[in-house]
Order: sequence, then C-alpha cells, then structure tokens
Amino acid sequence: MSTTEQTGDTSGVGAYAEVNGINLYYEIHGSGRPMILLHGGLGSGEMFGPILPALADHHQVIAVDLQGHGRTADIDRPLEVPLMADDIAALIDRLGLDRPDVVGFSLGGGVALLTAIRHPGKVGRVVSASANIRRSAIYPEMLGQQGQVNAAAAEFMKDTPMYELYQRVAPRPQDFPRLLDKIGEAMQKDFDYTDEVRGLQVPTLIVAADADMAPPSHFVEIFSLLDGGQRDGGWMGDGRPKGGHALAILPGLTHYNIVDSPLFASAALAFLDQQD
Repeated sequence: MSTTEQTGDTSGVGAYAEVNGINLYYEIHGSGRPMILLHGGLGSGEMFGPILPALADHHQVIAVDLQGHGRTADIDRPLEVPLMADDIAALIDRLGLDRPDVVGFSLGGGVALLTAIRHPGKVGRVVSASANIRRSAIYPEMLGQQGQVNAAAAEFMKDTPMYELYQRVAPRPQDFPRLLDKIGEAMQKDFDYTDEVRGLQVPTLIVAADADMAPPSHFVEIFSLLDGGQRDGGWMGDGRPKGGHALAILPGLTHYNIVDSPLFASAALAFLDQQD
C-alpha cells in the first residue's frame, strides 16, 4: 500500500492498494462506520463531491476508483463487473474492514450488488443506485448510444467533464481511448443477474431516479425479486421484505444528476443507519 497527496476539491487521504493484480486507488473521508463508495462508468470517486460531506458526516467513506477509472490505471483484463466486485472484496480484506456498507451508482451500483452476491460475508448493507440487472431493461435508444462508445469517440468527448477529469487525474491520460473501447465492449455484452439477485443475502436498498436509464418498473421488478411489493407492510412492518431490503424511486431526477442530489444522500443514509 502506498499513500498519495490529498486530491480533488474535497479533503481526503488518498492511497493505493495492490489487489488482484491491480493498483486500486481509494480516498478516505470522515470517520465512523465504514462505507465503500463506488462511482459510475467514465467517472471516479470525485463524482460524489456534492454529497460527500453529508455521507462523511457520520461515516468513514472509502471512495474507490474502479479499474481503468480515475487514478486507478487499467490492467490487461476485461472491464467486467464480477471482476471489479472481486476487487472490492479483496480491498475489504486488505484494509481489514469488518463488513462495511457498499454504496454504488450505475457501474458502481452493479459492482456493489455483485460484491454482496459473490461475497455476502464481507458486506454489511448495500445501496445500489441506477443499476439495471438485465441489459435488455435499458431503453432501446440508450442501447443504441452505448453501441457508439469506442476509441473513435474520444475526440468528440474532449469538451466533456468526464474527459477533463480523466486527463487531470489518470496515471496514463493517453489511455482514455482504450477506456472507451473497453467500456464500450463491456456494454455490448448481454447479461442477466435475475437469479443471482433473487438469492441476495445482504440487506439492499435499490435506488433509481424517476427518469432513469431504465424505467421505474425495472427497479420495482428488482425489489420484487427481493420479496418486496408482495404484501402490505403491516402496522409494525412485519410484512416488509424478509431480507431487510428496500426501494426508493427519487422524484425529479435523472441518471445523470441523481448522485448530486441530497435526496440520494438522505435515502442512502436513512437505510444504512437503520438498526438490524
């Protein structure tokens, strides 16, 4: 493990940890019950900047840059959610954390879910935001746009915040076209985690914007796989999902601003701070 200087617009202690052959960057903010925070595709931990103070007020937030993103250099390995989930499980071991909560958005939301599914004994609670569990759940026009993500798009992205961030923090800024190729290839692969989600043992909050990349009905479907929406909750809550799962559809938001919203922070914290 090696440390680096504080970075970004929020104060935090940055470090690297070697796990599964990748030099994974993370920043620690605040103190309290540990929370691993996972960003979306083409982003980094810095994308949580607007809500990070709220999250770190009573939690030790460990914001991770996933494979090939932010300050974590890519390695010769596909950009696949299960592999990145194994990275997070290995990081939990490396840092000696006792069942931290895992909060993720979009790509990071999928990684959070898969971490809990593949390594349930290592995770306390999960918040998975804007993460679909089937490729076919995404709106058709969005699938078409994802099909255009490749190295050739790098030139057209030079005025975007994602490109600016990558150029500013990446160990090898010239790798941006490679990242686009790999994430584009990953988005073209079909997947369906229905069966895996049905067996999820870790209490999980499913979060989505009311105008997300997939329709609200898809996130209701995920909740139903977790025993949600099957019956009246009851005066004492005894009819709620047996696994302690929950659902939040946040109003007035989209896939592109949900992680900026205090609504997201409030919903996540309310769920994570529940007593078992």
